Amino acid sequence: MQERTEISTLGEFGLIDHLTKNNETKNSSTIVSVGDDAAVIDHYGRQTVITTDLLVEGIHFDLMYTPLKHLGYKSVIVNISDIYAMNATPTQIVISIAISNKFSVEALDEFYEGVYAACNRYNVDLVGGDTTTSQKGFIISVTAIGEVAPDKYVKRDGAKVNDLICVSGDLGGAFLGLTILEREKKIFEETGAQPDLENQAYIVGRLLKPEARKDVIEYFAEHNIVPTSMMDISDGLSSEMLHICKQSNVGCVLYEDKLPLNEDSKEFAYKLELDPTACALSGGEDYELLFTINQADHEKIEKNNGFSIIGYITEAANEKTFITRGGNKHPLIAQGWNPLK
Repeated sequence: MQERTEISTLGEFGLIDHLTKNNETKNSSTIVSVGDDAAVIDHYGRQTVITTDLLVEGIHFDLMYTPLKHLGYKSVIVNISDIYAMNATPTQIVISIAISNKFSVEALDEFYEGVYAACNRYNVDLVGGDTTTSQKGFIISVTAIGEVAPDKYVKRDGAKVNDLICVSGDLGGAFLGLTILEREKKIFEETGAQPDLENQAYIVGRLLKPEARKDVIEYFAEHNIVPTSMMDISDGLSSEMLHICKQSNVGCVLYEDKLPLNEDSKEFAYKLELDPTACALSGGEDYELLFTINQADHEKIEKNNGFSIIGYITEAANEKTFITRGGNKHPLIAQGWNPLK
């Protein structure tokens, strides 16, 4: 049986010391890290990008099927993905947690193992945070800090008429992963039967252990590409596309036959009697990058088979159109997940 150490035996500062005892600094911009009243960061003339996210047990994750190590990893990824979406490089994070007494020190060690794994993979420093008690469940707040050259950051409001609409990777996998995990959870609760994930490691991994698209930002820098607008896909492609259109005051045309769908995801969607296109448009948490580029950069994007050109930007801000494989036109509608509903 795994040893269990009650958090109360360490106290708040003892817990912080325990969780950060092996914390190492990787970035020269980190001047003062964990252990003081605040961190000190110097980006040497580059501009600072800051984002924050809140993850709440029962709303954003379910510990019945989410390993704590994966949760720690994902908590970092969802934040640094937003930094990459600004065409910036993440350099530091601060992480605060609220925990109930059902969690042991060993459980938090697992969580932080995932946090450090993500920090190491993406060369990010953990420079601070806080811990407190929660009456119920697990609450995680992560703030990510990054740097970017003054003329290189990318917002959502820069899309121009005739720009090409592009996306990295493939879409819909995380939603399908959630669907199968929720299905198996329900079966387990009703019958006690052991979960059968049908060897769907890819889609389950897309949900439980996503990756941020550091490689995309590196490709942009290497090929001197600065997108005109960009977002990461956390709430679904259609939702994010409508955000870009609204903030850029433009319209768009997307083509169904251009949407990037993983073959395993597509086959499993059919098996569940779901439309793979709907999964791609409305499924969230893929953490791919949606971006627009000037047509002059078309060749640079086309020669990277990790990108798909899925449509173009139009003048009419009131027209957001989706064209099916059969040539039918439909309004693009956001049906992504809304955590405030």
